[in-house]
Parts: sequence; structure tokens; C-alpha cells
Amino acid sequence: MDMELLRQVLGWSLVLNYLILLIWFLVFTYARTWMKSLHGHWFNLNDQTFDAIHYAVMAGYKILIMVFNLVPFIVLSLLS
Repeated sequence: MDMELLRQVLGWSLVLNYLILLIWFLVFTYARTWMKSLHGHWFNLNDQTFDAIHYAVMAGYKILIMVFNLVPFIVLSLLS
């Protein structure tokens, strides 16, 4: 796999992962009660715990996107 193809794969992966994060944020923001009732069938969480878990996992997911997609994409873009 050459560097240009790898850069393109990382670019599309970056777009896809940020799109997933954006959809997750929008659903969490505008359909929070639906998400809470869906997860409420499996877990007994109060509102503060539910919000904290989603906020923490979204932050972790964003950091992982940056580490595994954004930084390698930038490095490969600078090298080419």
C-alpha cells in the first residue's frame, strides 16, 4: 500500500468517524429521552450518570479519532 492510498483511507476514516460522533451527539442532544428509555431497559441509571457516561465515552472516542486517524493523516500529508 503506497502512502497516497493510506492517506486517502485515513482521510475517509476520519470523515466517517467524525460523522458517527456528530450523529451520536445530535441524537444525544435532541433525542435524549428516547436514548435514556432505550438504555433504561438494560441498565438502571439516573440522569447524571447517564449524561456523564455518554460525555466521557464521546470524549474518549474523539481522542481515539485524533490519535489513530487525524495525526497519521496530518503526518502523511506533510510527508507527501
